[in-house]
Amino acid sequence: MSTSLSGTKVAFLVAHEGVEQVELTSPWDAVRQAGGTPELISTRRGTVQAFHHLDKADTFDVDQIVDQARPEDYGGLVLPGGVANPDALRLNPHAVRLAHDFVARQKPVAAICHAPWLLIEAGVVADRRLTSYPSLATDLRNAGARWSDEEVVVDSGLVTSRRPDDLPAFCAKLVEEVAEGSHEKQARSA
Repeated sequence: MSTSLSGTKVAFLVAHEGVEQVELTSPWDAVRQAGGTPELISTRRGTVQAFHHLDKADTFDVDQIVDQARPEDYGGLVLPGGVANPDALRLNPHAVRLAHDFVARQKPVAAICHAPWLLIEAGVVADRRLTSYPSLATDLRNAGARWSDEEVVVDSGLVTSRRPDDLPAFCAKLVEEVAEGSHEKQARSA
């Protein structure tokens, strides 16, 4: 099975502030190493402020704002974590709609740490098997998901992981799922 992403753009959706830097940069590098083109989408133009735990880290230039992003332009969606990042995104109707639309269009979606909060808000976790940072387990179960404490869980194009320690497995699976393309069963919960 090929894991080449040559010619494939991959969307990375983050809030203006609060993304955990390593959960953005590691998948970003994995997409690039596989030949893909990562694109940073956020809630406004300019730069986003990343964090390392609670300390400010680097800033990153925004390529596209969320209300102008279209799933058909991308091979997949990556949702990095951090606590503040997905909490802000789940309050943004454009971010919620974008996450929902990726699933509805059977596109791979990869979410790590607290990022599944956005998937809950998008209404796409019911009857899906996934993982997250352990503090989200009850939220996910209450939304109808089957939560599992594993480093990476893949369910028909939905890739989830718990924390930065899981990044090697998370990155490998997200590249694999995007390389596979459309996942027919992905839209079952959208």
